[in-house]
Amino acid sequence: MSSGSQNIIEVYHQSLGQYYLLGEGSASTLFCENETNINRLYNFSEKTKYYKDGINDHIVSGANTINPQQRGTKAALNYDLRISAGENSTIRLCLSKDPLWPFENFDEIFTARKLEADVFYHDVLRNEKNDDIFNIKRMALAGVLWNKQFYYFNVQQWLNGDPAQVSPPFERLHSRNNEWKHLNNKEILSVPDKWEYPWYAAWDMAFHCIPLAMVDIDFAKSQMIFLTKEWYMHPNGQLPAYEWNFSDNNPPVHALATLAIYKKEKSANNGKGDLQFLEKIFHKLMLNFTWWVNRKDVTGNNIFQGGFLGLDNIGIFDRSAPLPTGVYIEQADGTSWMAMYALNLLNMAHELSLDNVVYSEISAKFFEHFLYIAGAMNGLNEIKQNLWDDEDNFYYDRLRMSDNISMPLKVRSLVGLIPLFVVETFEDHEINESESFHGRMKWFRENRPDLANLISHWEQKNEKGKHLVSLMRGFRMKMTLKRLLDENEFLSEFGIRSVSKFHLEHPFQLDGNGKTYEVKYTPGESDTSLFGSNSNWRGPVWIPMNSLIIGGLRRFYTFYGDGFKVECPTASGNFLTLKEIADELSRRVYKIFERDIDGIRPVFNNSKKLQTDEHFKDYILFYEYFHGDTGKGLGASHQSGWTAMIVSDIFNCGVNE
Repeated sequence: MSSGSQNIIEVYHQSLGQYYLLGEGSASTLFCENETNINRLYNFSEKTKYYKDGINDHIVSGANTINPQQRGTKAALNYDLRISAGENSTIRLCLSKDPLWPFENFDEIFTARKLEADVFYHDVLRNEKNDDIFNIKRMALAGVLWNKQFYYFNVQQWLNGDPAQVSPPFERLHSRNNEWKHLNNKEILSVPDKWEYPWYAAWDMAFHCIPLAMVDIDFAKSQMIFLTKEWYMHPNGQLPAYEWNFSDNNPPVHALATLAIYKKEKSANNGKGDLQFLEKIFHKLMLNFTWWVNRKDVTGNNIFQGGFLGLDNIGIFDRSAPLPTGVYIEQADGTSWMAMYALNLLNMAHELSLDNVVYSEISAKFFEHFLYIAGAMNGLNEIKQNLWDDEDNFYYDRLRMSDNISMPLKVRSLVGLIPLFVVETFEDHEINESESFHGRMKWFRENRPDLANLISHWEQKNEKGKHLVSLMRGFRMKMTLKRLLDENEFLSEFGIRSVSKFHLEHPFQLDGNGKTYEVKYTPGESDTSLFGSNSNWRGPVWIPMNSLIIGGLRRFYTFYGDGFKVECPTASGNFLTLKEIADELSRRVYKIFERDIDGIRPVFNNSKKLQTDEHFKDYILFYEYFHGDTGKGLGASHQSGWTAMIVSDIFNCGVNE
């Protein structure tokens, strides 16, 4: 309610107590309730409420939709200003426990807070010498911090309806999310873009936590802890995907994010990590891994059908929708994600085993999982069907119609590149000191040489005593890199495209049920109706996927070293080490945001104001994805969370060299 003054709003919260929002100068106070407009939504006649859209309707249309008693659960200060061309006006606000807080100190305090922020970011980014890149990184980190929001969703209450309002339609009880009645979220969370996507998404959040760990390690840890709590995670072990369908499947990247957070803190604390945090998340992720194994491996052959997997329209079909009875897609990406998940959990178990020997046996368990999944991808299971295509030398999804009939879906996309980041290295002494892990590796070497010979030579060590565990051996990795680094396929001036440019002139088409399905290279906005045309994985550059590819190349380099070189770009005659290739990809991604020699930032494309105006040109927007040919920012303009991955150590090496 108002205290009587035209520029003070009195605020009371049950746990935070009494506050006052003070606005300097002449303003009016507007009040309504933060409640759904049931008149508009359900055509229900209710004349006495002032609903959540009341302030908007009053300002825009002059509607009588604000409470004349000046009280409510939603409020605003309204300033009527006339600003002449070329002039400016400043509105100063303060949230304080003191209703008489003096504005005389406002500028001094505001300046002090800005200086504190400068000191903070100069400490966080103290190794960055390039002023433009420093500014880009600082804004990326500020953006991911900005995308925090209080998120409250009690599914059981939503299904039943608010007892103070009209009952929802009966159909709601059987609508989406009805099987998530346990879900009761009431926390401050990191969201993708609190303007356009003001809810959490499971795999987005995992990526957010990696840059967040640079500026707020406790908040980063809290996000992984929340997501695996019993009021988030389903009793069956599934993680909630996102608000419009918690039952969709996002890629299982949470072990990877947890390890990144843990190692960041361990490095900052002279080798002492938060083992309690690591152990807590590990136990929950073992439940989630088991859910994947039990629910998403239709035939029990270690080939996974994850469905949607966050890549929206990258496939020929809507992967969230069921196919005709008996027909399903054996997903190269779903299976690769699970191989990576097994390696990440192996890594977590190994770290825990250094403090508790019991975990060494669990390390061996996940090594075994990895080997069987890797073997299945390469035809070593009951159906003997290889996801690697020997004709094209690339991994593809397969459409399976029966036990004996299947066909490759020959779309050259990120789906076939994901095996590149399924890689870890282990020190020789780490393996030998773990009796269970070492024993299991020996058993497979002696009893399943088919598995040992098909994937990386994990039993061999390099001159530095490192062992490589990966999906790919030299030939398949080189063949995949040949396409990855081809500027007529995946390699763009601004990073790795999500679909090969080959499909611009050669769209992949499939006829079925009287309809022709097609995937073609689309570097910008989507031209398909899948997922409402608001996302496009058929050509643009996506920063988190580039980060995983670059990270995989860096891990491969720690094993192969300087003696292993690949042509980059393909057909250029220029051969680089895997580290040099990772550095080159990092530089290309940064070119999206950096000023070129003419002062132009590709992210802003042909927007003259954003490119030249002194108030805009150095304030970077971190979009959802980027045009595969021009680098222009596309999609949600403030999806800083996973685009902020560019500040991580994965990208840092070599950017300024």
